[in-house]
Amino acid sequence: MYHSVDHYRDDPHLVTVSPRRFEGQLAWLRARGLHGVGMAELLRARDAGEERGLVGLTFDDGYADFATRAVPALVRFGFSATVFVVSGRIGSYNAWDDGPRKPLMTVDQIRTVAGAGMEVASHGRHHVPLTETGGCELREELEESRASLEDVLDRPVTGFAYPYGVATGREIEAVRAAGYDYACDIRPAEPGRHALPRTYVGDRDRRLRLRVKLARHELRRRSRV
Repeated sequence: MYHSVDHYRDDPHLVTVSPRRFEGQLAWLRARGLHGVGMAELLRARDAGEERGLVGLTFDDGYADFATRAVPALVRFGFSATVFVVSGRIGSYNAWDDGPRKPLMTVDQIRTVAGAGMEVASHGRHHVPLTETGGCELREELEESRASLEDVLDRPVTGFAYPYGVATGREIEAVRAAGYDYACDIRPAEPGRHALPRTYVGDRDRRLRLRVKLARHELRRRSRV
């Protein structure tokens, strides 16, 4: 689980990975025989029993640096990834955050990354905690965000990521009922296809930390999913 790939001075929420560190992390994956893919591709492979050697790479929020920094590096390594876009903030900035302002992808950038083989999926309309929404707002966050992205892409949007990684059974069921094929969480109490666990990766993650995180994630996945 990534967010932003860029040079930075101030990063209080630890969401940014420097371009050099990011390329080092991709090189570490490749050296271990792992191939980065988007979540839809990973799940199709898992359904077919062919997921060995694949690792899902995700980027929350849809920052503009996904298009300018992350995608060129991913393409050089022959990897792909899923970017979860906040549909109501396209072309704007991270208004939900009290940290440094970071631009979000424009419509043209979203289309460009999709054309480069990246999966574009939904992160809701306004990046609000779904657990704090009423029924109507919850449906709008799920259904209108997907409809907006499908209009931009002219293709189906099948994936979702819970803002802030917060979801109870109500939100998980709502995502399933809204027609999403899968949804990404962080550390769900009951993992499943609509509450997939992910491991945070940050700028401090070098070889040893990555090895520990990979091992820990594998243990959780085998015991819970």
